[in-house]
Amino acid sequence: MPNLPSKSLEKAVEEIAKLPGIGKKTALRMALFILKEDELFAKDLATSIASLKLNVKYCKKCHNISDDELCGVCSNPSRDFSTLCIVENMSDVLAIESTGAYKGIYHVLNGVISPLQGITPMDLTIEHLIERVHSEDINEVIFALNASLDGDTTAFFIRQQLENITSLKVTNIARGIPVGGALEFADELTLGRSISERTSL
Repeated sequence: MPNLPSKSLEKAVEEIAKLPGIGKKTALRMALFILKEDELFAKDLATSIASLKLNVKYCKKCHNISDDELCGVCSNPSRDFSTLCIVENMSDVLAIESTGAYKGIYHVLNGVISPLQGITPMDLTIEHLIERVHSEDINEVIFALNASLDGDTTAFFIRQQLENITSLKVTNIARGIPVGGALEFADELTLGRSISERTSL
């Protein structure tokens, strides 16, 4: 990319390009779009980003994003609190919720075990997950992790921690999701079917 005529523009492009999936050219297009909009647009955008960082909390039970101590799922009395779905990240919760096929609750790990990236079980919310399964009246745990080596490694590690609970049913979403495919990018029909046709582990 050529040298930009403004240091402010250059800095904006540099920061926008830090977002996942955004290259320098796309960042430049976004920065130029913001530049040609009125000042109010830029201020509203900056305020909403700052508010996102400052005001959004994490649910104290499932670690999903929330405006309150408990997210909308955990505070909903109509959910099935005996069924717990384990997901890698918050976008997976949104993907599963969009199917309408699942009425239980969630636990967000905030990642998966990945030795190559230096991510260990201690970096995730696995310890809290094990505590929840022991302390809450949970009958079934569903693994809805991405079909990858790291996802399978994480599921195997957690299963080992839970194997002493003989009454617990442990299932995995059906492999309608291609190996290496991310849950958040699956179509709603395939993802919904994967939840409803889950298999025992």
